[in-house]
Amino acid sequence: MSIDAPGTGTTGFGRLAAALLTSQFGVYIAIITPLQLLLALRLTALTSDTGAATDSFGLVTGLAAVVVLVSTPIAGRISDLAAFPLGRRRTWILFGALAGAAAVVALGETSAVWQVVLLWCLAKALFSFQQSATTAVLADQVPPRRRGLASGLLGLVIPLAPLLGLAIVTALPAGSALQWRVVAAIAAVAGVVSVLLIREGRPRPRRDGHGGIGVVLRTFWLDPRRHPAFGWAWLVRFLITATYAAGSYVSLYLIQRFGVSQADVGGLVLTWSAILVPTAIIASLGAGHLSDVLRRQKPFVVVSALIGVVAMALLAFAPSTSVVFVAAGVMGVGMGTFLAVDMAMCVRVLPDGANAGKDLGIVNIANMLPQSLVPLSAPLLLGLGGYTAFFGFLALLGIAGALAVRRVPEIGQEDGAPGVAPLDRDRPHRTPTRNAPGAS
Repeated sequence: MSIDAPGTGTTGFGRLAAALLTSQFGVYIAIITPLQLLLALRLTALTSDTGAATDSFGLVTGLAAVVVLVSTPIAGRISDLAAFPLGRRRTWILFGALAGAAAVVALGETSAVWQVVLLWCLAKALFSFQQSATTAVLADQVPPRRRGLASGLLGLVIPLAPLLGLAIVTALPAGSALQWRVVAAIAAVAGVVSVLLIREGRPRPRRDGHGGIGVVLRTFWLDPRRHPAFGWAWLVRFLITATYAAGSYVSLYLIQRFGVSQADVGGLVLTWSAILVPTAIIASLGAGHLSDVLRRQKPFVVVSALIGVVAMALLAFAPSTSVVFVAAGVMGVGMGTFLAVDMAMCVRVLPDGANAGKDLGIVNIANMLPQSLVPLSAPLLLGLGGYTAFFGFLALLGIAGALAVRRVPEIGQEDGAPGVAPLDRDRPHRTPTRNAPGAS
């Protein structure tokens, strides 16, 4: 199914879904696999000390968080305005995939921490272009009645892609440059394949082409007072994603708390993911179906947040790796429940369909930023109270997310929320947004 309208493409739904999944798969292979394993191995090898590696990991991911904060909405805005022959979305998917893959290859050749910092920040910025353009394609071309299904499929890639990435890299020599090269190759091929699958129609007329740089820069600010539902949905996504970002710290957690060797940690992280991913998929499909039947999203967000709190408590007080693996299963259930409604809820309250790339870039910040900020906060929290303080803090963020979702309008109630201008409000001839099974 496709939408024939200026600025949208003519890609059939099946083909388009395959393209979006492929692109998203490449991005998360390239970003999450290093966060869960490769960066920890690289920094430990460079510093020869687990304590220094923890500090370096926080520095690397913290600076990358700042880069993502700036680059993601800019990348989305550029894709809104670009009018290249290849297409305004396809151009930046291809650019982000190939250039980001080159940065990942270079990471495998680093010989100093400062090089890791520089190249990881560059890689995150480049993949921001691919991520922003990919989610903008969803808003451009997926019909409202099928957007929930597409969002849910994309959400399932988040846990699934790192599992495959870990399975591949753990079969290679630990800490080798080959691990980085293979990850980069997968990301590059995924970007190329997705671009070949997507079709784009004629571009919309450029906006904000006049009026100076100040006019363009102002488009990056979305006043939460004018768009409160969007602001609250962004905050909910940030808080609950931060809770589940604990998974990015699992390799260092296993090394430091349980004395796991660098040679063995890859296998344990793979086992962790092998438990988490199937439970996340099952929970996402089940929660997505129930959400579709009940036409409710907010209760599922609350449940996912509370399950995350339970998982953080298990990690905080785990006496053995067996309990850690139990926590992985609990996290999978909570994460899958959240992925079932997350993106669909955010897309539902987008302020302006004409600027979907930029607005979804801002949404993506809430998903990408915790992956860097959580490791950045780790040294401080570990110094204050060890892993009890670290995971306890993440549990508090989950509780805050459960409370914040109360301010987001439920399905069908958007018009009653002051200042909300849903993405589909100006498209009355189309079927209203319906949260399909597996929606995220």
